[in-house]
Amino acid sequence: MAEICFFGGLVHYKAPSPLSLHPLFRSKRHHYNSSSPMAASVSAECHSSSSTVDPPSLLVFSGGTGFNGVVEELKKLTTRVAHVLPVSDDGGSTAEIVRVLGGPAVGDIRSRCLRLSDESTSEALAVRRLLGHRLPLDAHKAKKDWYDIVEGNHSLWEGVSRPYRETIRAFLVYFQNEILRRPNDTFCFSNGSSIGNFFFAGARIFFQSLDAAIFLFSRVSEIPCDSLVLPVISTNDRLTLGCELQDGTIIRGQNEISHPTNGTMQTVDKRHCSNSALPTKIKRVFYMSSEGNNLLHEVFPPVNPTVLEQLRTVDCIVYAMGSLFTSICPSLVLLGVGEIISSRSCRKVLLLNGTQDRETSGFTASCFVIAIADALNRTHGDPNVRLENPPGYYINTLLVPKDGEITVDLKRLSEQGINDVRVVETVGDPKHGILFNPSSLINTLTGLVE
Repeated sequence: MAEICFFGGLVHYKAPSPLSLHPLFRSKRHHYNSSSPMAASVSAECHSSSSTVDPPSLLVFSGGTGFNGVVEELKKLTTRVAHVLPVSDDGGSTAEIVRVLGGPAVGDIRSRCLRLSDESTSEALAVRRLLGHRLPLDAHKAKKDWYDIVEGNHSLWEGVSRPYRETIRAFLVYFQNEILRRPNDTFCFSNGSSIGNFFFAGARIFFQSLDAAIFLFSRVSEIPCDSLVLPVISTNDRLTLGCELQDGTIIRGQNEISHPTNGTMQTVDKRHCSNSALPTKIKRVFYMSSEGNNLLHEVFPPVNPTVLEQLRTVDCIVYAMGSLFTSICPSLVLLGVGEIISSRSCRKVLLLNGTQDRETSGFTASCFVIAIADALNRTHGDPNVRLENPPGYYINTLLVPKDGEITVDLKRLSEQGINDVRVVETVGDPKHGILFNPSSLINTLTGLVE
């Protein structure tokens, strides 16, 4: 039995064991497809039962927010989608997990997994509600909420069967135990913390593998067998994103680039962060050392090999809307990504944002194209690994939100080799401004890939 001191009390739990997960991993109704031997057999089973004509396959570069609104609609076109996401977000409740426990940021991964999770049964909905739950901002209420969930007494457990309950609880308990092993770092629960993030972090630390944590989360939430959620860098280490501005200024940390705050990073709420313009435009993004004394030192993590495998075979590559430099470009600057994309003759689609943000103030559509091409070419990085491909090698189709804020400079786009520009219907959102209408966007994508 493992002893866990929790908010002044002593609670006894059984430590999670791989054997206790065995029935879950044997279940045939939960699948996750990756390059591991276990997943390979799952993939074979999935494809053996598929129809003779496969739906189109897509790879989507995105962050944890911008593309989420169309994920449900995308399922109507295809579930054969590889979602590639960065693991360098150091804001929000994810920041507290990274601060205390280290490791990569899992918030964007968790967010996409939840969007892809099954909703066809009452139990699936109950699991989704539990893993999507956020603790209150009030410290006392947050502690009580968390205590009730870990103990298994919270109303959120209603509708969750015993095998699921004990599996999920095991990793929440493991997460709590890891926090208590670090007495010098007090964990703040009252920052809108996500239960799904806690489950993810517990699984990652237990297995010492981000891929294994995604596999487990995908099983628990019943993600379609041919949908992939891929961290662009498969690592168990902390990653720090940096950017260099045109004037040479270096900014450290994704949140400082996109959503800087005036106070503590422990309670970041992006809705109340500064949107003031940067001093000059962003020249490039890169990864920085998270350890040692030289924190401005540039590092070069390898890309997840499964991302490269998917890039070689998918029918369509999509650069989703979202934060250009902190959500999309971190996945593009890695060695090998530009090489494969430039060699493909498939559809390569950029979804233009509907509004400007701090990172792209004053940008036209062609500026977005240049930023993506520069990232894939590594234009402003190490000259020894620089590519010199024109923008048209990376993007051949542009989808524009109707009545969006960003100027579409057609002449310049044509000079860049992009002549297929299509306008898509939009919806207005009080928080986020002009957004693609999900059904209209997917209908347009359908016409491109079928």
